[in-house]
Amino acid sequence: MYGFTEEEIKLLNSINTPKKIQDFLDSLKINFEENGETCFSPRKVLKLRKAHCFEGALLAAAALRVNGHRSLIVDLTTARYDQDHVIAVFKENGYWGAISKTNHYMLRYRDPVYKSVRELIMSYFHEYYDDYGNKNLRSYTMPIDLSRYDKYGWMTSEDDVWYIYKDLFKMPHIKLINKSQAAKLRKSGKLEIDVGKLVEWKN
Repeated sequence: MYGFTEEEIKLLNSINTPKKIQDFLDSLKINFEENGETCFSPRKVLKLRKAHCFEGALLAAAALRVNGHRSLIVDLTTARYDQDHVIAVFKENGYWGAISKTNHYMLRYRDPVYKSVRELIMSYFHEYYDDYGNKNLRSYTMPIDLSRYDKYGWMTSEDDVWYIYKDLFKMPHIKLINKSQAAKLRKSGKLEIDVGKLVEWKN
């Protein structure tokens, strides 16, 4: 199925709900890209047992696909001095949820309780701050169906799938706030900043 081996399908079938997929992602080490930037395919993530946010989103999308859902991701973009984030999204009973790989506590799983994609993305807004307390989330894409890359074998490629990553920059992004609102944002407090520095995996 989709080019996966029987062993890979067996593993993916064992994580057949969004919650199980998230639990599996949480068990993977963070990919700190010690030897240079990477863009692993789902197969490569399964093999190496590590992923950064984009790679984790691809694996989650592939697992959703194998288990009967659409393979959807959303790109979250930030102010210039912060890092973007990518999540896999899914819909249950008409409500949106998200699966996410991150080393910090903030940008994690979202239960399917959100009526719209914007509502889901806004659930990350106040948690998306840097070490100085700046709230940096600025825009997002509508869900991108990765089946458009099936002809390239994105799920089982042995090579990095940079073409997906690069395409994200070309996708229309929807602004969350305007310049006036951004200028008036209150910074996160010291307690929030201290908690935000907690990480699950040490580099």
